[in-house]
Amino acid sequence: MAANLRQEVRTWLADHAPRDWRARSTSEAAFLELQRSWFAALVEGGYAVPHWPAGWPGGGRSLAEQKVIYEEFARADTPRLLLSFMSTYHAASTLFEWGSKAQQQRYIPRILEGEIWCQGFSEPNAGSDLAALRTRAERRGDVYVVNGQKLWSTMGQFADKCLLLVRTSSEGAKQAGLTYLLLDLRAPGVTIRPIHQIHGDEEFAELFLDNVEVPVADRLGEEGQGWTVAQSTLASERGLTLLELSARMKGALWRIADLIRAAGRQEDAGILRDLGKLATRVDATCAVADQFLANRIAGEERVGDASIVKLAYARTLRVFTDLGVRIGGIDAQYHAPITYGAGMETGNWMADFMNSYAWTIAGGSDEVQRNIIAERLLGMPREPKGWTLREDAA
Repeated sequence: MAANLRQEVRTWLADHAPRDWRARSTSEAAFLELQRSWFAALVEGGYAVPHWPAGWPGGGRSLAEQKVIYEEFARADTPRLLLSFMSTYHAASTLFEWGSKAQQQRYIPRILEGEIWCQGFSEPNAGSDLAALRTRAERRGDVYVVNGQKLWSTMGQFADKCLLLVRTSSEGAKQAGLTYLLLDLRAPGVTIRPIHQIHGDEEFAELFLDNVEVPVADRLGEEGQGWTVAQSTLASERGLTLLELSARMKGALWRIADLIRAAGRQEDAGILRDLGKLATRVDATCAVADQFLANRIAGEERVGDASIVKLAYARTLRVFTDLGVRIGGIDAQYHAPITYGAGMETGNWMADFMNSYAWTIAGGSDEVQRNIIAERLLGMPREPKGWTLREDAA
């Protein structure tokens, strides 16, 4: 069955996969057009949302089938769905789990029609400590009136809707006062400002909310249940997302080989040694991701397994892009084209290298992942007995 599906996907991609998409993604307008047209093609072909429940176009696929689909996308070197990622994973998964029938019927079909969602969680003083957020929502009859600021909203300047986490109470534990809302970014009082990054891209935006009214009907879960709902949103980016990214990394090793040839460094023993080490590390990362999936399929996934995959991918991605920058040399660093998108496949090695650091923070920093692994998998205490911090310690 898997072999038949693999051939089916491979045949479809041969006819529909975008060609020369890197050369077509050097302006914001071109990037947006490519992302939207590619997503529409995947929806029509039944490959846009294989992780959705059965009954939706292409949905209801098993984990093993999803793995085959993502592996074939990586093999065909297709562009990733960066513009609609939040919509098809974060928004849809949260709506499927927490949304009412009316909310699901209203919002989920629009995602397949191209409606874009972003995430309004982080704030200037509430990033790693999300429970410290201060954006407030006061209920007034049938609406919440929201005031505050959100930061690092991926693709927020292109979005139509926002998954918004707000504070509705200051009583009790910080997490207990949070509520989860669905925000229309076209509502009066919303201001969106793109964040210009050092390499020329504008992947993120900040949102300013000034007396913005959100209907109570657009609340997910009960008031004060936002922290629990938000955990479902964050969990949606784990699992097969990292499996796909690991497969894409392995499929992109040819780009390093091409770079070595273009730079005339085929006889450079140091570079060839580093390429060999990188290839081994990429294989190990893919093996970790494959084992994670196998555990999920067998129902043996442990709390912390996803953290191992996330940590392995983030660290390997940095090594991958670092080698690309070193081979390309000074010329590649200073004359790299502005490219929209990030990972290890844009064609702009310097941009990809700088973006690789984001993966050591986004979705939980490396330090957070190590703590989860230590506490949940290895059973290590937060403060081992007999350990004390010296008062004069620097």
